[in-house]
Amino acid sequence: MEAVVFIGLQASGKSSFYKERFFSTHVRISLDLLRTRNRERRLLTACLETQQPFVIDNTNPTREERAKYIDAAKAAKYSVVGYYFRSSANECLARNQMRTEPVPDVGILSTAKKLELPTLEEGFDALKYVRLAEAGFVVEEWNNEV
Repeated sequence: MEAVVFIGLQASGKSSFYKERFFSTHVRISLDLLRTRNRERRLLTACLETQQPFVIDNTNPTREERAKYIDAAKAAKYSVVGYYFRSSANECLARNQMRTEPVPDVGILSTAKKLELPTLEEGFDALKYVRLAEAGFVVEEWNNEV
């Protein structure tokens, strides 16, 4: 079974990427949708207990924030793939202004300050880069660089 953890700033394309690549195969676990950590935890537990593939569609900027999902998935014998969304704060601020419900700029800037590049040592079985190009999303192999 597969667990996917997204890592990236707000407005970097995470939810759109989910809809394009995982909508028909993975349950989406998003704090934006669920609104509370309790609901998020309950849905994660349900996925693990029923062996449902899932995507954690949150910013997950720090190793500490990612660990709870990785540890739970590994304990349930899931493979864990991380997708790091390459975007500058300025790109995300610009895209954010085009949203119907933009997040406050300070949210994007705050996340950018604490964003840590993920590593395989965190427990990921694989890591990939995602970037938004004119033609759509481009997924690239991991090489430990921003």
